[in-house]
Amino acid sequence: MNLFDVYPINNIIIEKALGSNVWDDQGNQYLDMYGGHAVISIGHTHPHYVKRLTEQLNKVGFYSNSVKIPIQQQLAEKLGKLSGKPDYQLFLVNSGAEANENALKLASFFNGKKKVIAFKNSFHGRTSLAVAVTDNPKIVAPVNQTDNVIFLPWEDEAALEAAFKANEISSVIIEGIQGVGGIKVASASFLQKIRSLCDQYNAVFIADSVQCGYGRSGKFFSHDHAGVNADIYTMAKGMGNGFPIGGIIIAPHIKPAYGMLGTTFGGNHLACAAALAVLETMENENLIANAEKVGNYLISELKKFPQVTEVRGRGLMIGIELPESLNHVRKELLFKHKIFTGEAKPNVIRLLPSLALTMEHANEFLTAFSKELN
Repeated sequence: MNLFDVYPINNIIIEKALGSNVWDDQGNQYLDMYGGHAVISIGHTHPHYVKRLTEQLNKVGFYSNSVKIPIQQQLAEKLGKLSGKPDYQLFLVNSGAEANENALKLASFFNGKKKVIAFKNSFHGRTSLAVAVTDNPKIVAPVNQTDNVIFLPWEDEAALEAAFKANEISSVIIEGIQGVGGIKVASASFLQKIRSLCDQYNAVFIADSVQCGYGRSGKFFSHDHAGVNADIYTMAKGMGNGFPIGGIIIAPHIKPAYGMLGTTFGGNHLACAAALAVLETMENENLIANAEKVGNYLISELKKFPQVTEVRGRGLMIGIELPESLNHVRKELLFKHKIFTGEAKPNVIRLLPSLALTMEHANEFLTAFSKELN
């Protein structure tokens, strides 16, 4: 049997990982400035993370949600404390797409409406509803197409108001910082406008924080920079530092009912142990503050390069837009300098490293980047 060939991959085999470095099967060391799509939040194979998972696996790795699982409540309490939203409710799933899927469904259950507002260049996942609100027709199968989604221009307040007036809007889903869309930061005024319109029309504000959340922006959720509270926040990626886990946190005015949502694997013992280890490490090592400090330094230094078209982002979620003549730089960073980065089409280098990235690692990247530009 062969693998279903849907990924364009680099011919590299990673055999070992620690902190912000990985090693291939030839013994070559790489600097990981991408964290496997923003997944590695506290660093590869962090000792506390490994200990937590090992201890849990030696007790019980899985049982279903038909029994009490105390570690779920421990996770909810720690997440409420660190996120500053202790009065919200937690529902656990397995991925970002599943988190967005459940958020959209829950919003529709709440207000009985169907229409969803999403935005140009958005990415929310590949499952049915999640891909329907993703602005990429190439990955939307005919069976996923729906008239219930309205795509609006990014940051267009007039279009947003007009859509609310013309439709019965169930929810608005927005990334605080667009990831796949090229690291585009939603302004405070735009997020505040969404909040006020959702209040006015009894719609649900869904903050997609799958990539831009969990401390990456220098606040727990990037939407927090706008000083507003969403009704539902979706999470995954950095939540488990590589272990598959996702979740939504839900404002107290949205009430649960038996059978409304469900999952087999979501919230299993091992996943919760991974997520707790992440939050404990973030708290103990002040990683959100580190993301802000190192990220601000990287952004300020990157803006000094005259060849760079634009630098966008917050904290350790950074987009470096280059002219087409420099579209080779990302591959040179990987194969010549042994540095992993990401991309957004057509010419944006994405940096999404561990929140534990050091100044030394930041300077290592800047030195290599400078050599390629010059």
